[in-house]
Amino acid sequence: MKIVDSETDFIRSLFRTRSPKDLVDEAYHETRLMKKSLSAFDLIAMGIGATIGSGIFALTGTAAAGQTVISRNVLDTPIINFLLLSPLGRDGAGPAIIISFLIAAVACGLTALCYAELAAMIPVSGSAYTFAYAALGEMVAWVIGWDLILEYAVGNIAIAVSWSDYFVHFLHGVFNLKIPLWLATDHGTAIAKAAEVAKHPELNVYSSLDLPSFFGHSIALNMPALAIMIIITWFLVVGVQESAKMNMAAVIVKTSAVLFFVFYGAFFVKPENWVPFIPNGWPSVFGASAIVFFSFIGFDALSSAAEECKNPQRDMPIGMLGSLIICSLLYILVSLVLTGILPYKTYAGDAAPVATALHAVGANANGANWAYALVTIGALAGMTSVILVFQLGQPRIFMAMARDGLLPKFFGYLHPKYRTPLWPTILTGAFVGVSAMLMDIGQAAELTNIGTLAAFILVCGGVMMLRKTHPDFNRPFKCPGSPILPVAGILSCLGLMLSLPILTWLRFIIWMAVGMVIYFCYGYRVNNRRVAAEKALQNERSDETQSV
Repeated sequence: MKIVDSETDFIRSLFRTRSPKDLVDEAYHETRLMKKSLSAFDLIAMGIGATIGSGIFALTGTAAAGQTVISRNVLDTPIINFLLLSPLGRDGAGPAIIISFLIAAVACGLTALCYAELAAMIPVSGSAYTFAYAALGEMVAWVIGWDLILEYAVGNIAIAVSWSDYFVHFLHGVFNLKIPLWLATDHGTAIAKAAEVAKHPELNVYSSLDLPSFFGHSIALNMPALAIMIIITWFLVVGVQESAKMNMAAVIVKTSAVLFFVFYGAFFVKPENWVPFIPNGWPSVFGASAIVFFSFIGFDALSSAAEECKNPQRDMPIGMLGSLIICSLLYILVSLVLTGILPYKTYAGDAAPVATALHAVGANANGANWAYALVTIGALAGMTSVILVFQLGQPRIFMAMARDGLLPKFFGYLHPKYRTPLWPTILTGAFVGVSAMLMDIGQAAELTNIGTLAAFILVCGGVMMLRKTHPDFNRPFKCPGSPILPVAGILSCLGLMLSLPILTWLRFIIWMAVGMVIYFCYGYRVNNRRVAAEKALQNERSDETQSV
């Protein structure tokens, strides 16, 4: 580490970096070794697991239809409503959502090339946080680490919400079981769904639409979302190899379900539903790109598992780029079929658009709900694997930050038997589970995307910076066309960020401000003491050497 006296040079201390060699040597020290069990095939499967699901099964509906529902928080306080549950004011892309997917895929592909170079060069846990520490310095690393909480933890809130919605459809479609609305969604969405079902009773999958009151306020809690987070957290504590096996099974099931939906749903497509193709103009298409961008960020989570790969220099680029390429075509096909079965406005506020489409198909095909049940099972598998991969990523970023002294040491504690980060896994699961009971999918997805895009910009910049500061360091994979492609990645991600609503930007700014307060109150001070201690030890050893 570059040691800097923070008392004499405050600015330099904020941007002190760690060399790639130091990061690798520290991570692979015998006292910190994690179990190496992941192959390139496992990584591709994990990438597909994180990618297929979040876009196809969850966000396609809200991106196509837009989101203008005014949600109210159970606490009914102005501040909480502003920060979490304000009207979003976003127009839908309509059938042109396929263009939105293409735009997002290009932006994500450019970033994937940069990620692949850095992951092969610095194969350690921590994802973009670790890369930023090596290229841009401590403060930027903290910013990106704090930022990645939005990508992984808040992103999983959106997926857990969607999983819950599909679970309700699964119970109804397969077993004809219904649960009350207030136990299956957040408060604002419950109010919106009750109003929608009142207009279209055939869409009702709940035993009751009434919301109970607590101290004069109606309440609704998404309990299935909490339940799935408890189960996934347990799997991740037990071990990454067991989690990879679970993910592989889920990938097989959901990929089969996706292909089935494309071929089966194509028979029920009505081309008139694709007219007009761009109903709300090009701004809505770019706005939807910023939402469905969430669908492509699975490869990013793979980099956080670098220390658990058998051959990370070779396998990381294969896993990231391979999973991205395989998934892109499926997104386009599914979005075409989805907007062709029903008018795009039908999916407003819907966290389970594929289930809704097949529910309608079953009603129009003499009750042939077997297809609806089959794809719903696949969607549940898809949601499960997405949650699994994202939950795997977040604790390992916390672990990397704890190693560097920016978070308390217990975040880096490994389970003595399973060699997995214990406390960050449990805390992340609790945070996501509780939050998923209260938030809706659109709000969580938008906040996730702006944080992810900001992190991706720094990753692209990190590639160019490390090319200058460490030109001779071994790079098993190199991003082609540098610096043109990294610059293109920065500009494309920035363009998507600018397409997000202003309230999302305000929430993002507040989130980052809170992160900076924590950094200066804890991370900066603690790490400075650690650096000073290392410097004193180096000086002591130097003096001993000179005396000898």
